[in-house]
Amino acid sequence: MKVAIVHYWLVGMRGGEKVIEALCRIYPEADIFTHVYAPEAISDAIKRHRIETSFINRLPRAKRFYQKYLPLMPLALEQLDLRGYDLIISSESGPAKGIIPPPGSIHVCYCHSPMRYIWNMFHEYRNRSGFITRAIMPVLAHYIRNWDAVSANRVDHYIANSETVAARLQRYYRRKSHVIYPPVDVDSFEVLPDDQIGDYYLMVGELVGYKRPELAVQAFNATGQKLVIIGGGEMLAELRRIAKPNVTVLGPQPFSALKHHYSRCRALIFPGEEDFGIVPVEAMASGRPVIAFRRGGATETVIDGVTGVFFDEQSVEAIIDAKQRLNALTLKPAIIAAHARNFSTRVFESQMKQHLASLCAPIAAPESARLSLAERTPALAAKV
Repeated sequence: MKVAIVHYWLVGMRGGEKVIEALCRIYPEADIFTHVYAPEAISDAIKRHRIETSFINRLPRAKRFYQKYLPLMPLALEQLDLRGYDLIISSESGPAKGIIPPPGSIHVCYCHSPMRYIWNMFHEYRNRSGFITRAIMPVLAHYIRNWDAVSANRVDHYIANSETVAARLQRYYRRKSHVIYPPVDVDSFEVLPDDQIGDYYLMVGELVGYKRPELAVQAFNATGQKLVIIGGGEMLAELRRIAKPNVTVLGPQPFSALKHHYSRCRALIFPGEEDFGIVPVEAMASGRPVIAFRRGGATETVIDGVTGVFFDEQSVEAIIDAKQRLNALTLKPAIIAAHARNFSTRVFESQMKQHLASLCAPIAAPESARLSLAERTPALAAKV
């Protein structure tokens, strides 16, 4: 089969791009289509493939301000020429699935989430925006939302990255999906003995409003216990301003530093709601428990009382209470790390290969093995 992979933009190596890497291993001859491509920010595993961009890539400063061109992306997707491809895999959380699939092809969408900024998080994004964006966002979102709902019918099969996202696909598109959790490189982390565990807690992730990092800072400001925060984003300066001396806001860090802190923290604090949430799995791969808000993907990866604890409301008091409950438990790092291996890259690739093979069986079969219309339709066959 000739395979095309469509991804919203290639400007960094985050969870979505790790999925693309895995798909590249499954289909080493696949071609990749995307809106914007920054080669210097992308892994060699992806760069080995032929990569074609939409006209968005040629617009001014697109590599930095690509999201500003969102209203043009539906038009850009529909101009991509995918004739000749048997299997098209779109990777969706920004606009990617809205391509026009050629006749005879199979279009499978691996959905990280329907676009958050027009669906489930529209009001959060709008409230955090500047005056001009707040004014025009309702009109633009209405246009993109209508196109997104229509283009959902161009997909033959959906794969969701969690049960949480599967529920959104059903709500917004009225489409069923098969769940395959995204790949996490669990083998890159290490489990240390108890005598090497530090006296601090850890928070990791992009420091933006919906992840609620200020709750973690406020909770540890109140208790005086040590907290280390790793990540960059629009709230970095604010968090450094409100943090007391016991809270260290490191900002963005290389993987070596992240791995060091994962394996030595007492527990990971996860106060936001995510579609899946790779960070809790990385912490558990290091044998460390997770204190998580009981919503979204964390409810599918963290086992309460075994690999961590949950809190039920996003408040300072709830985080403090959950931390105390965790301290009363004796959790086993080996069991926590073993659970994380259920979300490994190896598991993802095996499940994707098997599921995609089943979906592509009709076009992969030799001509002699394909059923005629009469053979596939018993009532018609009887008439014939």
